[in-house]
Amino acid sequence: MLRLGAWLVLWLATVAPLGATTYYLHPLLGDDKNPGTSELAPFKTLARANHLSLQAGDRVLLAAGQQFDGQLSFQNATGTAKNEILLSTYPGHFAGVDGRALIVAKGLVAGVYLENCAFLTVANLQITANGGGMAPGQPGKPDQRYGVLITASQPGECAGITLTNLLVRDVFYEEPGFIRTPGEIRTANGTQSYGWGIEFLILNAAASIRQVQIEDCEIRNVSHTGLQFAGPHHGLRHLEVRQVKLSHTGGPGVQMSGVTEAHFSGLEVNGSGSTNDMRNWQRGSGLWTWDSDNVVIEQSRFQNANGPGDSCGVHIDFNCRNVIVQKNFSANNAGGFCEILGNNYNCAYRYNVSVNDGWRIKGLNGALQEGKTFWLSGYVGGKKQLGPFNTYFYNNTLFVRSNIAAKIAVSPTASGILIANNIFYIEGASHSVKGDQTRADANNPAHSIPGVVFQNNLFLHRDNWPAALSLQDQHPLIGDPHFQNRGGLSLEDYRPSNRELVKNAGVTIAPIPQDQFGLLGGLKMEQDILGQPIVGPPDLGAIEMQ
Repeated sequence: MLRLGAWLVLWLATVAPLGATTYYLHPLLGDDKNPGTSELAPFKTLARANHLSLQAGDRVLLAAGQQFDGQLSFQNATGTAKNEILLSTYPGHFAGVDGRALIVAKGLVAGVYLENCAFLTVANLQITANGGGMAPGQPGKPDQRYGVLITASQPGECAGITLTNLLVRDVFYEEPGFIRTPGEIRTANGTQSYGWGIEFLILNAAASIRQVQIEDCEIRNVSHTGLQFAGPHHGLRHLEVRQVKLSHTGGPGVQMSGVTEAHFSGLEVNGSGSTNDMRNWQRGSGLWTWDSDNVVIEQSRFQNANGPGDSCGVHIDFNCRNVIVQKNFSANNAGGFCEILGNNYNCAYRYNVSVNDGWRIKGLNGALQEGKTFWLSGYVGGKKQLGPFNTYFYNNTLFVRSNIAAKIAVSPTASGILIANNIFYIEGASHSVKGDQTRADANNPAHSIPGVVFQNNLFLHRDNWPAALSLQDQHPLIGDPHFQNRGGLSLEDYRPSNRELVKNAGVTIAPIPQDQFGLLGGLKMEQDILGQPIVGPPDLGAIEMQ
């Protein structure tokens, strides 16, 4: 149901700017022979609307609470920064009508398909597309289905795309009852046909997409990735994604490739790699980045990621720079908490809380990798190992219950590591993992890593960090921070009460000696994960004591 504020937006949306046109659609009261320019004479079908030549400021509005079979599809629809094109819902004449218009795109490429469009907003719609294979003559990729698909296929820039208050749900290519081949889950990203939630896709190396805003949207129950950005290096720029809820995605919750200058906040990702439908891929991290620069992921929750490989809360795949994972809550993710792969520069996990991440056991139930609490891998897609370089890991709070072995892996190719001011509350065993992704790791000692600053971390027990690793804390602290409710799933559960041990006990974070750049936005944090000010020396962990 729409909030009162959203209804006000809908009423205002019915009034087009001077010189622009508003088009109305109603599947019961409409007729495609109507002019479509008033609520009294609306169009009937999406197919009729797709033939409109939209101009700056135009609106295409679907009747609230009604179902529309088909897809909205526009090519080269271009508004301006002051007069955007709008695709949305209108309230209609009937008292009691509530909820967004519903687009059912079974058998089609997407519920909303936009190609080479600019300064356009899609708002206040529900979209579903459950099965049906693919009808002939469809544009775009013929073997995949999307709730919303936005592509750039010609040279130039597509700017100013906004998605708000959308519900994308139940998106599958195959019909219910379809079962994936056993080897599909072992492939890197899946090779068969799937349903995706929302995708921004660049199809031409000379094209780009910039100024994307996504807010107050929900994506649930899709067979692969919930929200994806895919393009060449720096092909997608200036993304703002906030208050997006993703649940039961068969693949990752969020994935990005070729992204630069992006801010993600207020995400709730639960159940990536979901097994609730046999059509799902059944593996995936809550969020992962590849070939992306200058990205901040913060103030979000990532829970219950599943899968035989990767499947962390957030992981940083290879070829990234300046990816900052901060002030997030991560819990019960099979693959683990911190995963940074090769050829990554100046990436960080800081002021996060991790609870029981990394419970997966290699070889059990088809698992390809061990789940890990902390993993720096030099993997770059082949046998060669490279980096990661200048990794910062500080002021995180990690809790691992007694029946989960905390596993640590550090590639010998890593260069520049700072690990400080963290709380490692590990109740049970800890051990190192070598050669989990490539055999080269197993044959090289970690003591050759240059530029290591490993100090001032609080461990519950002296053996919380594996002794088999030559990478060791030079000034460890041992003791119990006395959490409010260890094992709980709220941030407040991990507020320490052992003031003598934790308060002002952190060291000031300085650049790794070999690092000339530091972190995006600086090393000093002004607030902790709860938004509390950090005054004086930092405390240990992610939550400042008051």
